[in-house]
Amino acid sequence: MSRQKPLRLFLDSNVLTGGILSAWGLDKAVLSLCAARICRMVLAEYVREEVEDNLLYRAAAFPTEEGAQILDDYAKLLKLARPEIVPLPSTEQVAAARRLIAHAADVPVLLSAMEARPDWLLTHNLKHFTPQVARRCGLRIASPTEFFVLLSRELG
Repeated sequence: MSRQKPLRLFLDSNVLTGGILSAWGLDKAVLSLCAARICRMVLAEYVREEVEDNLLYRAAAFPTEEGAQILDDYAKLLKLARPEIVPLPSTEQVAAARRLIAHAADVPVLLSAMEARPDWLLTHNLKHFTPQVARRCGLRIASPTEFFVLLSRELG
């Protein structure tokens, strides 16, 4: 019996942060798949920095123990998932690719995803990561909800 490679999931910061901060939901389900290594987390250095800044900011708003738990949960996730890390694109690469997506802050994320060539890019930012961007860049882009719906159809 041949074993298929796990799906490689490139996670945008909103999915990763949402999964860490929520008690349950599809963001958390995506992280669970990665933590169990059923799927392979692809983590851009740019996204990692954004998530860590967001989590530090959010953790500061909670009582000390709860804030520390958020940071501990993130560290545990990274240890379990052992993500594939995608390095930061250069300033020159970002400037050259500016036309690929409407929002300038999304260019490094998009370039990192293009470099990694994941099976899926999961984001809640479908306003900027549009079907046109997906076609132009050769990526499969979906929200976690769309990902699970499409996955169930493929497996069904």
